[in-house]
Amino acid sequence: MIDMILTYDFMQRALIAGLVIGIISPMVGLFLVVRRLSLIADALAHVTLSGVAAGLLLQKQFPAFQTFNPMISGMMFSLTASVFVERLRQWYRSYQELAIPVILSGGIGLGVVLISAADGFSVDVAGYLFGSILAVSPSEIGAIIGAGVLVVAVILLFYKELFALSFDEESAMFAGIPRRSINILFGLVVALVITASIRVVGILLVSGLITLPVAAAMQLASGFKKTLFLSILFAQVSVFCGLAAAFYLDWASGGTIVLVSVLILLVVGGGKRLIRRVLRSGNGVRRRDAS
Repeated sequence: MIDMILTYDFMQRALIAGLVIGIISPMVGLFLVVRRLSLIADALAHVTLSGVAAGLLLQKQFPAFQTFNPMISGMMFSLTASVFVERLRQWYRSYQELAIPVILSGGIGLGVVLISAADGFSVDVAGYLFGSILAVSPSEIGAIIGAGVLVVAVILLFYKELFALSFDEESAMFAGIPRRSINILFGLVVALVITASIRVVGILLVSGLITLPVAAAMQLASGFKKTLFLSILFAQVSVFCGLAAAFYLDWASGGTIVLVSVLILLVVGGGKRLIRRVLRSGNGVRRRDAS
């Protein structure tokens, strides 16, 4: 595997893309899970699908857009939807979760209409839907690295504000934290992560890489920073397994990454419960012996 990475440029790009996405996805995922908004990632991913479909439609209908990258329109749609999510949350203060099905349904509906209007595309749409980590181009790797640097910078700069808003939004607001501005900024970061992750895991599976490593880490770690570290570790393991499966077995990288993430969650959760049972049974034996 190491020899292949050192030999082939596409393997180097795939590894770099996987490492970057494996860092930024659980970073935003942990804040989403803590805020009970993990499904927003799924909603924005479907809006991104509409944006990609719009870009492909432009390519097909207008010769001037033949060199247009559909990922650009996908990112624009996702960024716009992230701002609209925050606006909907303000409209429905007591039912903020309504923003998720509204955006999700609208994204799916618009995507279906755009795809049907194009009467099919000449490109492989499956690469956008399910990911193809080995197909990351030089221009895309530059965009992924740029997105990764920007996401990490925002998380580090506004870590305290995001942390406070995630656990007690009302108290954070009374403390002087600009809730609306920080929430919009974080929504834009989530949209950026989703757009950058499409080539690695695909539109339909990106939410899995954002939430599953976090779910596994929460089974083991008690503190926020420890959970973040374990989430990134689990995500990196999943991405590396997806890269290996894509190269050696010709499997879909996105599906493999998500399945490995699910497997890690099951092993961690099952192992934790097994250890508890063993400890309980051991304590029960000691009590009987003492009596």
